[in-house]
Amino acid sequence: MHLVSKNDEEVKNAIDQCAVTGYEAIILSFGSHLDMEDSSAANLNKWKLLADYAHSKGIWIGGYSLFSSRKISDEDDVIDPRTGKPGGAFFGNAPCFGSKWGLAYRDKIKKFFTVTGFNIWENDGPYPGDQCASTSHPGHKGLDDSQWRQMEIQKELYHWLNERGVYINAPDWYFMDGTNKTGIGYREVNFSLPRDQQKILNRQNIYDGTWEKTPSMGWGFVPLTRYQGGGQEAVLEPLSEHIKDYEQLMVQYYGSGVQACYRGPRLYDTEPVRQMVSKTISWYKRYRPILNSDIIHLRRADGRDWDGILHVNSSLKEKGFLILYNPLKEKITRTEKIPLYYTGLSSIASLSEKGSPARSYRLSRNYEIELTFSIDPESYTWFVIE
Repeated sequence: MHLVSKNDEEVKNAIDQCAVTGYEAIILSFGSHLDMEDSSAANLNKWKLLADYAHSKGIWIGGYSLFSSRKISDEDDVIDPRTGKPGGAFFGNAPCFGSKWGLAYRDKIKKFFTVTGFNIWENDGPYPGDQCASTSHPGHKGLDDSQWRQMEIQKELYHWLNERGVYINAPDWYFMDGTNKTGIGYREVNFSLPRDQQKILNRQNIYDGTWEKTPSMGWGFVPLTRYQGGGQEAVLEPLSEHIKDYEQLMVQYYGSGVQACYRGPRLYDTEPVRQMVSKTISWYKRYRPILNSDIIHLRRADGRDWDGILHVNSSLKEKGFLILYNPLKEKITRTEKIPLYYTGLSSIASLSEKGSPARSYRLSRNYEIELTFSIDPESYTWFVIE
């Protein structure tokens, strides 16, 4: 859960909702009242108490912190080698990680995690590769070593956190240096569109973003409340009024193995919504190993016919997990060839649709089965393959 909070009580309420529904982690999102750069004893003690409360409920807790794409000061910002002035960075203005402010930022983050016991860091705008022409920053000598030195400072911080078991989200490719997850691949304006379009776009993003990384290496996004733009047609609050869309967005992400940012002040507002969230999380946890496994891409969503993906893992009892969608306003029945080579099965495959009794299918010499399936309007179905 990505919590947008205004006070400590909202954090406790969200932790309680996570514990009740089966969620395992909460991140204080951007726009919340968390400030990791405040190293005062009062601030650190407040967040330690909240972290202790989360841990007492079995919940990991983390927080968001922005490094780049912000202006600090003329003294601490990246100096453009073409002008000799601040600016000209990848994101306009940006601090230099080798400046006094940048080095202090590194130390403040370390202190925050040391004192509070937080488990997750969402580092937005990690060092993106800016060069800096300053000759007065203590972290680098000048332009020639500025990129290398800033990269080393960033990597050292990620190494330090990773060694202490901190899970790191960062929108950049630092996987070999301590991060665990990056964006699946999307444009933030996607989430100002109507929910029906978001569902199609999310499935396209999942399809496109899992060719070169496993599902759990990327995050998606679900705006429970308004995000950047869009009206009531773009958000899920009040959750009880959009329970069907909420459920399908959860199924699309959890069914792909992608952990999305469920961003808002709460996970449920009524008992039926709580039950839906709990049921969907239980469904995901039951099949988590296969849902986190590699994806065979079957058909990309286009809103014109069925689309779907196939998870495969020959080392598991569940060798495959097939999830299919119907975006149309009428029920569809289709017969398609499903490639099962990477499930490890060679002769017979047993398929169970939504927990119903299994049917056996004989694989062709091309390791395929011919599957006829029906999907209700604007809905989905799924099969466990053994």
